[in-house]
Amino acid sequence: MKRTISRRVLLKTTAALTTLALASPVPAQASGPSANMPFEKKFIEINGAQMAYVDEGEGPVMLFLHGNPTSSYLWRNVIPFVTSGYRAIAPDLIGMGDSAKPDIDYSFADQAAYLDRFIATLDLRDVILVVHDWGSVLGMRYARLNEANVRALAFMEAGIPPALPAPSLEAMGLQNAQLFGMLRSPAGEEAVLQGNFFVEEVLGKLGVATPLSQDVLDHYRAPFPTPQSRKPTLAWPRQVPIAGEPADTAAVITENGAWLYTTDMPKLMLHVQPGALMPPPVVEYVKANASNLEHVDLGAGIHFIQEDHPEAIGRAVRDWADRIAI
Repeated sequence: MKRTISRRVLLKTTAALTTLALASPVPAQASGPSANMPFEKKFIEINGAQMAYVDEGEGPVMLFLHGNPTSSYLWRNVIPFVTSGYRAIAPDLIGMGDSAKPDIDYSFADQAAYLDRFIATLDLRDVILVVHDWGSVLGMRYARLNEANVRALAFMEAGIPPALPAPSLEAMGLQNAQLFGMLRSPAGEEAVLQGNFFVEEVLGKLGVATPLSQDVLDHYRAPFPTPQSRKPTLAWPRQVPIAGEPADTAAVITENGAWLYTTDMPKLMLHVQPGALMPPPVVEYVKANASNLEHVDLGAGIHFIQEDHPEAIGRAVRDWADRIAI
């Protein structure tokens, strides 16, 4: 029988360990991974707007999905480990990276509609999903609704139960209550739209164990030069379900969790310590409740773990994918 952890204990411990609103407790390393983007992007029209994507290698499709405020650039040092045997597809979600910024709300429903159409237009079949942050919510939703078209799921720093949906701001811990409360206020709008908060603070300072070089930060800054261009990065944190709102993302993440803990689809969980969306109590819950699961402890990290452990992630995903293909 699988060991379980009470939701009350998990919420309390998760709140204590969640770190996105904290300065990094992880010792800084001397240098980070390569800043170079080694792939040329392709473009495809989706729902009347251009979406950019990386398409490298041949073989079974491995679909890499990023979150906020990143792009396919997040996977630049991971993808080379799989392209000798797999076709690696990594889109820039609509409004992110080099994709267009149409006049839409950038709600979760908007993002899901563009991603669904992207997958259908490229006719991607029997997909291995590799997902992170909001890309995990999008990817798990797609897998849940299209299980016959998804071969396997690898996830890291994912938005899943029991950490989300959060029953209240207070349940998220003092620092995150302040952070997400601020992001839902006029002050949050000012910080994100005027100060590029998610790139400069969350990604640039709070979410990595290894300080990012200026070249790397410049790549992440490039898609968001103006307040209007930063609209997607404000929409994403306001989609985090807290106290039942927004109701649609609360429902999606709840349904994703019910699926994740019942499907026998092959899964790979990559995790770090202390983590942010997936601190140790959440990792232990997944281990106890998800079947057909392999997991890899990457060591020290917070949230944007592809910047801290790209080689380990690339090798782990490749080795796991090779094994499940047998």
